[in-house]
Amino acid sequence: MEIHMFELSGLFGIILLALDIWALISIFSSGASTGSKVLWALLVIILPLLGFIIWLVAGPKSNRAAV
Repeated sequence: MEIHMFELSGLFGIILLALDIWALISIFSSGASTGSKVLWALLVIILPLLGFIIWLVAGPKSNRAAV
């Protein structure tokens, strides 16, 4: 069975969308200042892949305690 590039790019797009939504939820549930939250959200929205990677490495952490 052959997988077409369109199918792979569609799957990648759906995964990226899900990760960006998760990042946005985490950004707005973090303890960061409102201005910081807005800037992080704009970065993730304007540059979805790069913004997500930068947020993952350096973004504000959630208020939830680590287990």
